[in-house]
Amino acid sequence: MFFLLRMAFWLGLVLILLPSGSSQQPQGSQVAATDAISAASATVGDLRQFCARQPDACTVGSHVASQLGSRAQAGARMLYEFVTGTMKGKDGANANSARPVKPADGALVDKDSQNTLAPTDLTAPWHGPQPRKETKHAA
Repeated sequence: MFFLLRMAFWLGLVLILLPSGSSQQPQGSQVAATDAISAASATVGDLRQFCARQPDACTVGSHVASQLGSRAQAGARMLYEFVTGTMKGKDGANANSARPVKPADGALVDKDSQNTLAPTDLTAPWHGPQPRKETKHAA
């Protein structure tokens, strides 16, 4: 449903921006920029007063938005757990054995992600020769 609304919006925007094909515009269709700006500001002002006029609609809308947010968060968590379980399954590790650990500072840390660097990874990279120091000659 939301996809159809987005498609209708973008298609309408494209159709508005396409040239009309006729070189002459009807006399009554000219709109000044100041008129368009004042109409847009009046619309925004009207939308700001919507909750004052329809408090029940705003209450229901806020509940729906919070439920959708919690469902999206739960879905993202399930997707994350599925992907991490699949990745660990490919490595031969048991997906249930690697649970996040909560250290003293409160951040979640995965046990398997600690101390995984090889000694060659810890060596300093090659930086090349140092540039020459130029000396100033008195002339």
